[in-house]
Amino acid sequence: MTKLGRTGIDVYPLVLGTNTFGWTTDEAEAHRILDAFADAGGTLVDTADSYSAWAPGNSGGESETVIGSWVAKHPGRLMVATKVSQHPEFKGLSAATVKAAADASLQRLQSEAIDVYYAHFDDAETPLEETVAAFDALVTEGKVRHVAVSNYSPERLREWLDIAERTGAARPVALQPKYSLVSRATFEPALRDIAVAEDLSVFPYHALASGFLTGKYRTEADLEQSVRGGSAAKHLNPAGLAVIDGLADIAEDRGVAIGTVALAWVRTRPGIAAPIAGARELSQLAPLLASAELDLSQDELDRLTALSDAVGA
Repeated sequence: MTKLGRTGIDVYPLVLGTNTFGWTTDEAEAHRILDAFADAGGTLVDTADSYSAWAPGNSGGESETVIGSWVAKHPGRLMVATKVSQHPEFKGLSAATVKAAADASLQRLQSEAIDVYYAHFDDAETPLEETVAAFDALVTEGKVRHVAVSNYSPERLREWLDIAERTGAARPVALQPKYSLVSRATFEPALRDIAVAEDLSVFPYHALASGFLTGKYRTEADLEQSVRGGSAAKHLNPAGLAVIDGLADIAEDRGVAIGTVALAWVRTRPGIAAPIAGARELSQLAPLLASAELDLSQDELDRLTALSDAVGA
């Protein structure tokens, strides 16, 4: 187990991502995945109010709705983290938007409080003091238990922390950046150093690089076989494929899946509390869970880090 910031709350070293729920994962399959994740000791589920507004026929909130119907049957069994700023009806982070979006999320999640509430993306049009105060008000009202930020620059994260310190507002407990073996520059070194210094739990998304780090995509033809192939295309180059080869060698030696090794590497990095990874169907969950138990040797970690360094991203 790891900890949620300075709260003392234990978090399983894998966070379940759910952006496919209500999109390519129907409610029944999503509930089976949530059951299995909870049964395995999982503690935290990650979603956003905008999931999956990008899909034809969807308008946002589908993932929260699917999770909410499960939560109604299993209250308190899993913690839920969700986000605000990108839902088509609740864009940005003004005080009014944050309040209205939180109320809408609570209704969809069928919960009395959001366990972890993220500012999904920075809103340069709204004074940060207003946003920080809006999140603090939700904590005071009991609608949000813990505040967090996602996709913030180091400068804006530091500003949020300074405002919270100065005003006595609820302090962020977590940070969610993009981070993987083939995408490190956003987090390292500046955000990492702030997170470590300020005891922020880091829950990185895209830890499997849209499926690329499962070994699923090795050729252009592979990309065409999946709805997510386009997102992985930028990694299909010699340096990226060398990472896959290194993962595959270790995976074969350890008798685990390639993605299991990729997630296990992320889990060891400075500042990282637990990677986020999602399963579109129940059969994909086991390799993700296995990453929480896989301890890589120093030689294995060094080899993967060197291959990642060569990617330069």
